[in-house]
Amino acid sequence: MGTLQRAGDTRWSSHFHSVCSLIRMFSATQTVLNNIIDDGTTSVQRGEAYGVNKVLSSFEFIFSLYLMKEIMMITNILCQALQQKSQDILNAMHVVSTSKLLLQKLRDNGWCNLLEIVKKFCEKHEIDIPDMSTQYTVGRGRSRQPKITIEHHYRVDVFLAAINSQIQ
Repeated sequence: MGTLQRAGDTRWSSHFHSVCSLIRMFSATQTVLNNIIDDGTTSVQRGEAYGVNKVLSSFEFIFSLYLMKEIMMITNILCQALQQKSQDILNAMHVVSTSKLLLQKLRDNGWCNLLEIVKKFCEKHEIDIPDMSTQYTVGRGRSRQPKITIEHHYRVDVFLAAINSQIQ
């Protein structure tokens, strides 16, 4: 038994623990949502549970969840170090530098591993995995956006963009 950890407003490490908690308790969370969908007291409650379950059960959400876990695993170390009461500037600079190096390593070598972890999780929880070689479309696909694959979208527009933002 356990509970999902609520993210706090002031401590970034609580967000990291919330992400890890959701991954760890994903099946239980889905079970609770399905129970609310089936037995909720109001139609609003059932509808909200259905919407949340639909989002949680998407490849896009799982990909983002695991990407945030990987990034926050690195930045959590930095956050913990910078929250220490006695902090010298040399140590702080070293921790920032180390965090940037770890993020760069994730950027350069982490794509295949992350995608494999996400796919395994999706298979385990029966979540549809998109064909990464098909064309990615936003909305209904009528815009004049350049033709890119789903893999390109997740790798460049999500994975690299999120890590680049943290490195900067």
